[in-house]
Amino acid sequence: MLQLVTIPCLSDNYAFLVHNADTRETACVDVPEAAPILAALADHDWTLTDILLTHHHPDHIQGVAELVAATGARVTGAAIDAHRLPPLDRAVAPAERFRLCGTEAVVIDVSGHTVGHVAYHLPETAMVFTGDSLMALGCGRLFEGTAPMMWDSLSRLATLPPETTVCSGHEYTASNARFARTIEPSNPALISRIAAIEAARAEGRPTVPSMLGEELETNPFLRAGHAAVKSALGMADAEDAAVFGAIRTAKDRF
Repeated sequence: MLQLVTIPCLSDNYAFLVHNADTRETACVDVPEAAPILAALADHDWTLTDILLTHHHPDHIQGVAELVAATGARVTGAAIDAHRLPPLDRAVAPAERFRLCGTEAVVIDVSGHTVGHVAYHLPETAMVFTGDSLMALGCGRLFEGTAPMMWDSLSRLATLPPETTVCSGHEYTASNARFARTIEPSNPALISRIAAIEAARAEGRPTVPSMLGEELETNPFLRAGHAAVKSALGMADAEDAAVFGAIRTAKDRF
């Protein structure tokens, strides 16, 4: 069984540690800054062996050099993005499988927020690290990709088992919830989730990670194919990707 540690970084970023107590391997997913990660490693007396990068934005990679210098960890990232990532020891492609902390990791193309963005799925332990693709009650802005591209990416993630733990890159959930309420104000699962989010944030607790099943019930960006959502937007006959694009545009203006 792998241990998962969520590490707040910068103002609203998250990094994640995954640790196998049997093999004593430890991986870090994304490195917004090194200091909180090194502190967490010291607190647990863990040695970092691997760093996984989801995409090239500075708030996900700017601590890599310092973390590598301190730990000597191996760096993994997308081959297609290698020219704008820190130096990679292992360049991976979509659908590639490799061993990580004694378990299988599968690379998923989740382009949209950026082109070349990847997620890492650990099927044996039901975890997926999504960076700025699928987020808690949201998804990343389309800085490089298109709405159909991001819809395809989210649709791939939506096929994972609903009990999958979704480890995403930011504490944006409260603002995402305010927007989600404008799309489905009567969704009982969303109403319940918003109350839980408000309670968590009032106590200073993270709302990340989340469960994929919960995202499927409440995240408007995963629900663009639902008839009720299409009707609410006046797009009953529209293609799913077009509805997703309308939701993404509305969130950008929210």
